Amino acid sequence: CPVCLGTRLKPEALAYRVGNWSIHRLVCLSIEKILAELPLLPLSQRERKIGEPILKEIVDRLAFLEDVGLGYLSLERRAGTLSGGEAQRIRLASQIGSRLAGVLYILDEPSIGLHQRDNQKLINTLIELRDLGNTVIVVEHDTDTILAADHVLDMGPGAGVHGGDVVYNGTVAGLLACESSVTGAYLTGRKAISVPERRRPVPAKMKNALRIDNASVNNLQGVSVDFPLGVLTCVTGVSGSGKSSLVIETLYRLAKKGLGKKAAAVELDGATLKGLVAIDKIVDIDQSPIGRTPRSNPATYTGVFTPIRELFCRLPESRARGYSAGRFSFNIKGGRCESCDGEGEIRIAMHFLPDVYVLCEKCHGKRYNAETLDITYRGKNIHQILSLTVEEALEFFRNVPAIFNKLQTLYDVGLTYITLGQSSVTLSGGEAQRVKLARELSSRSSGKTLYILDEPTTGLHPADIKHLLHVLNRLVEQGNTVVVIEHNLDVIKTADWLIDVGPEGGDGGGLIIASGRPEEVACNDQSHTGKFLAPLLQRLVRNS
Repeated sequence: CPVCLGTRLKPEALAYRVGNWSIHRLVCLSIEKILAELPLLPLSQRERKIGEPILKEIVDRLAFLEDVGLGYLSLERRAGTLSGGEAQRIRLASQIGSRLAGVLYILDEPSIGLHQRDNQKLINTLIELRDLGNTVIVVEHDTDTILAADHVLDMGPGAGVHGGDVVYNGTVAGLLACESSVTGAYLTGRKAISVPERRRPVPAKMKNALRIDNASVNNLQGVSVDFPLGVLTCVTGVSGSGKSSLVIETLYRLAKKGLGKKAAAVELDGATLKGLVAIDKIVDIDQSPIGRTPRSNPATYTGVFTPIRELFCRLPESRARGYSAGRFSFNIKGGRCESCDGEGEIRIAMHFLPDVYVLCEKCHGKRYNAETLDITYRGKNIHQILSLTVEEALEFFRNVPAIFNKLQTLYDVGLTYITLGQSSVTLSGGEAQRVKLARELSSRSSGKTLYILDEPTTGLHPADIKHLLHVLNRLVEQGNTVVVIEHNLDVIKTADWLIDVGPEGGDGGGLIIASGRPEEVACNDQSHTGKFLAPLLQRLVRNS
């Protein structure tokens, strides 16, 4: 806006000062900085008498936000730019401020996006809510949160069709002793994600690397850093330190701009990237949905549905009727149910409310017309095939390599329990991300791909993280480069190379604190990540 220059306030409102601060200047600071500045306000005795109760309320509310690990945020930050974890923790802070009692609070993974350093602050906040006389139920995979609980319900034993039972219900001590609990096994160390015996070599002179110079996006302070090629690199740091600014806003954008060009260096927003000639493809595997309608599913996204349809059209009955592979697609006319256009559901627009989907009365959710469903392979029609879980389909198509090999990648990423035709809108963010990984595994690799993942362990149990690490390492073994933004120590300790950003969040971050093997970062006194990583590493730093 040319009038307010983005401040959103009239000149009259901006003219008011408390001390030397206008309201806009103050809200542009991080919460930590505001807390530091408020006691220093040069107020007269009269002003202090008027302002004291107001200042106390402001400080109390800001302290609640800092206690849930959000001290790096500025108060003018737009709500739409917050992550799901940040938004949830802001709501949590407001509840603590309300001082209500007798309330049931339900939180879904509040530790998402939190560094271990800030985790205890969050746990203390949850305990404070409980001590006010409330009941707090948390869905969580974080080990510190589980160990701090008064009561634990462990669901399982597996996922999907293999889950749905209460494996354990009781105290934490009982969970640790429970032999049938996978969660208990990981908490006690009976099961663990081990540190690799040997890490992939990274040359000391970094000849084979992507080099970024003068990265200054958001809070980055003109940093320069090397991302070694052909290894698994983990970018770490406290919340708001500048990890996403470095990887997503700088590395990804620079690489995307320069891909396919033979320039020695690529420049964007003052930052430069060198070494891109060694990369011929960039893939950002995030947790966004693989489709936004019931029409999209894992079978179509991974490409396994194409050979399945081709198999059906080659059957004798299909040939006799003149059916092509298109007959078995629910996206085009011919074999699909026309009442629902092959969606299996009818969308009812609710105008000012979200759309509602109801089961199609003609095909009863089967997506196809009766003639198409007459065609069967080994006793199953196309709808029944789409209703198989990945595990069941793998056994069913064991003798059909074109189908089996694509299903194997879904199995390898730990998605044994989802059905081939499961609507994409029912997949969690972590499941959607692993479906994308499965597609990458099944595609032909040139060995020169840069994969970027932002917190891929979100929503994952340690057993699932083990699957994820296996897949990431497979991508690296094919000669590719994998860069992961992560807080999870199980991923961090298994990486070949770490880049730790910090030291703090917001204006207190934006520097490269440490860069090297996990053992080297663990010995760095300036690194918050290193302090938590050191106890996990059971062997001494080895020379490269």
